[in-house]
Amino acid sequence: MSSETNDAKPSDKDQADTASPPALQAKVRRLYYGMTPAARRWRIALLVFDLVTITYFIVSSMMDPENVNHLIDYAIAAVLALDYGLRMYAAHRPWRMVFEFTNVADLIVILSLFASAFIDNLAFLRVVRMLRLLRSYHLLRELRSASLFFRRNEEIIQSAINLMVFVFVVTAVVFVTEGHQNPSINTYLDALYFTVTTLTTTGFGDITMTDSFGRLLTVLIMIFGVGLFLRLVQTIFRPQKVAYDCPDCGLSRHDPDAVHCKHCGRTINIPTEGEWA
Repeated sequence: MSSETNDAKPSDKDQADTASPPALQAKVRRLYYGMTPAARRWRIALLVFDLVTITYFIVSSMMDPENVNHLIDYAIAAVLALDYGLRMYAAHRPWRMVFEFTNVADLIVILSLFASAFIDNLAFLRVVRMLRLLRSYHLLRELRSASLFFRRNEEIIQSAINLMVFVFVVTAVVFVTEGHQNPSINTYLDALYFTVTTLTTTGFGDITMTDSFGRLLTVLIMIFGVGLFLRLVQTIFRPQKVAYDCPDCGLSRHDPDAVHCKHCGRTINIPTEGEWA
């Protein structure tokens, strides 16, 4: 909308109407969707806060619940709730946006943070907060437009985020299901250790599943997880596409061993050391 990106100085009448709901909503929309310097600074600030909260959730999940300061949880919840409310207010169709998966995950995280006032920060609340990792995909979109370095290495960063989300989600499932009945899994870090050794097929054997469900879960991790884990690791160290601009159609991403452009069929000469053959 042109009204959202217009940087012209508002008239006296517009300034007088700033306090009215339509003007306030337009201002919030400019912060979240506009391209003004103020809007970019706002979104970068949200980006930094998201990175900090994701880091905090990962670190706190490995700590003893008795040593976690609940005031930090409440402060983070208040900021997340404010951001959530502003995003709903700025949305053109807020009810449709409410049911988007990432927004549902954000709402669950907010409720879990406030729930620590009534529940003594049980393990499942820690795991629920790992849903905040889904916010990584929102951060991905912001970084794509804000950083040239990110655009050049987007595939590697995307794969690294997918790998991190996958490992921590699987770890969360292991911790929730086995944390209270397996004597070898006492902390989230124990569950992470077991998950990584299973996914990498290392299998030291110092942590094993002792119940039927745990063994079934391990089988599922090995069958479905190992292949996906190795695939994600492979894409980090060996991206599936290489950057090469086709002289005719301009296609910038090609298979490493391509000799013809998939869009126009032109013969292309991608420099290679022969490692992809």
